[in-house]
Amino acid sequence: MGLETKPLSTLHEKSSFDLADFEVPTGREEEWRFTPLPRLRGLHNGKAPASGHVVVEVDAAPEVTVETVGRDDPRIGTAYVPRDRVSAQAYSAFEKATVLTVPAQAVASRTTTLTLRGRGQGAAYGHIVVRLEPMAEAVLVLDHRGSAVYADNVEFVVGDGATLKVVSLQDWDDDAVHVSHHHAQLGRDATFRSFVVTLGGDLVRLSPSVSYTAPGGDADLTGLYFVDAGQHLEHRLLVDHSVPNCRSNVEYKGALQGEDAHAVWIGDVIIRVEAEGTDTYEYNRNLILTDGARADSVPNLEILTGEVAGAGHASASGRLDDEHIFYLQARGIPYDEARRLVIRGFFAQVIEKIEIEEIRQRVLAAVEAELEK
Repeated sequence: MGLETKPLSTLHEKSSFDLADFEVPTGREEEWRFTPLPRLRGLHNGKAPASGHVVVEVDAAPEVTVETVGRDDPRIGTAYVPRDRVSAQAYSAFEKATVLTVPAQAVASRTTTLTLRGRGQGAAYGHIVVRLEPMAEAVLVLDHRGSAVYADNVEFVVGDGATLKVVSLQDWDDDAVHVSHHHAQLGRDATFRSFVVTLGGDLVRLSPSVSYTAPGGDADLTGLYFVDAGQHLEHRLLVDHSVPNCRSNVEYKGALQGEDAHAVWIGDVIIRVEAEGTDTYEYNRNLILTDGARADSVPNLEILTGEVAGAGHASASGRLDDEHIFYLQARGIPYDEARRLVIRGFFAQVIEKIEIEEIRQRVLAAVEAELEK
């Protein structure tokens, strides 16, 4: 008799605002087996008191209302309930939350930027809520900089017919630790576009997730990461299809170079019994540029209904294609330049999805800087 395997959905059924409901992870758990727990600096075991500081600087479009509220604000926790111990620790420890609201039918005239700037030693905890009322449209940038040990939760509540586009930049200093959950709750015919760029930090573990409350929801989750020697960059995605006729697409690409560079990508998609007509696909590709780098890529797809429009996943990790390099060298391009051209081409398709010109140029410059190392 073969071993009985538990369905994927059991990994995501536990949720609670109470920290005591989550045991301290040991590293043997499925959701923690790739994460080097000692490098979390106590975020996972309660040994990181809130003695640090991360400043939230807001540059908002005139149509966007920005508020700093206390823990008792009723808008906090309406879309997302923590699903692991660090997320629950962040929820139990934050003191003030930032709430952004775009009123019904308003179209933001420019990008809203939240810069989260770490101020050195000590752990800090945060919470952000972004609410788009029905038929509203907005573009948001979350820009993470500085040095910090930081855990936070971000809730995106996208109302019926609303459209939210988010770019999240993890451009921390080399010593930073960041563990974050981004959750998008989509209403009827709502559109959510997320672009994650992870470059800086000693350890970054980002968990984007999506849920739907009514048919017609449409989510695109795109990501880019470049891992250097000694870095651990981890992305754990969950798309939970629980209503009919919704769509999701996930595409993440990463490059790794240097000794002990480690990338982890986990892509979980659940299509529940009631989610007939779902159309979903997830894709991850890693480019390993040097010896000593490691990429773990695990796409998971659980389909509990036979009535789907489409469902698939793919994952690949490998080295630069020698044929591509040879083709360019045969046309007089030196090896180093040929290598850069191939890597630029690898990232080009996802970078083109960044609609904000300033951010797109910043990401291109960051990739160029990585290639110069």
